[in-house]
Amino acid sequence: MATNLQIDDRLIKEAVRLGGHKTKRAAVTQALIDYNRHLQQLQILPLFGKLDLDPDSDYKAQRARA
Repeated sequence: MATNLQIDDRLIKEAVRLGGHKTKRAAVTQALIDYNRHLQQLQILPLFGKLDLDPDSDYKAQRARA
């Protein structure tokens, strides 16, 4: 799906340079991925302190299985 956007040239050039991207499209795609991930993380914040942890849980053993 083609979309035309008015993006500040200075911002996009800086994003391309800082991210080491080869194209503007790659920079915008990565920016959207990062933005979506950030918003998903914000949705988790209200759960902190509300979940009970299992004291018998062996997180090291779970990591070894992964």
